[in-house]
Amino acid sequence: MSTILLMACVGMITGSFIIFNISPIEFTDNIFKGLMNKPKSIKDEINETTKRKKLSFLRREITEVQEILKVTGREKKFPMLCALSLLLFAIGGSIAIILGNLFLVPVMAIGFMFIPFWYIRITQTHFKKAISAELETALSIITTAYLRNEDILTAVEENMNYLNPPVLSVFKEFVSRIKLINPDITASLQEMREKIDNGVFREWCDALIACQFDRSLKTTLTPIVSKLSDMRVVNGELENMVFEPRKEFITMEILVIGNIPLLYFLNKDWYHTLMHTVMGQIVLAICITVIFISTAFVIKLTQPIEYRR
Repeated sequence: MSTILLMACVGMITGSFIIFNISPIEFTDNIFKGLMNKPKSIKDEINETTKRKKLSFLRREITEVQEILKVTGREKKFPMLCALSLLLFAIGGSIAIILGNLFLVPVMAIGFMFIPFWYIRITQTHFKKAISAELETALSIITTAYLRNEDILTAVEENMNYLNPPVLSVFKEFVSRIKLINPDITASLQEMREKIDNGVFREWCDALIACQFDRSLKTTLTPIVSKLSDMRVVNGELENMVFEPRKEFITMEILVIGNIPLLYFLNKDWYHTLMHTVMGQIVLAICITVIFISTAFVIKLTQPIEYRR
């Protein structure tokens, strides 16, 4: 009966979208924008600006994901991400309803809703590793050329063929700006500094700006570039350290979830107690809650180390 009512509800919602000619992506995008831009008092705005009051968990997650998408050049995908999140919210709640566990409905719905945000965080890790690896090569060869000729424009042009995206586009814009728009190298370096969210790259740009006024400071560039190598070594060691705990965590999650259908074949009375009694349903909801919360912490704690000044 619950399945039939659920299917009827899905049909009514789908029909409403068709009748009123509403785009699901626009609908979900407006919902998330409403959550982010809800009216606040002046006191709340001051407290959030001065960081005396933290944002709510949902708003903080949405804000961080928006920043990640902006940094990785995928900010246009945010509406689609919102639509997928809301779809998974409905799917998670529907699974709990089909199982007949009302305690599990909010847990599954909210947990499934955050899956796309966790995926973005994981892809951010790979993106930042790729950026750091490419920056290590690019800054090393450009610094070597600059130490030889003391002209950053010539140093970049000489090595343009050895650069790869997305670092290549940043240095191409730098060269084009100097040649076609404004020959002020300092202003171009300041603008390029904000193109890549990497602490070492920004320090390198600051050192180059200082070199425009005092060429003797060029000796500071090589130690700055070497920090990228140090961070790569540290992150490699960290990855080896967290590999085993992360594998054990995934294994434990599979065992916990896999034990539920396994109980059906081992002892049907235990399975009935877990799935169809109030106490069993509460225990199941608590277990799934712990799985979602621990997954969020594992993703957060296994992010690569970044250099900060």
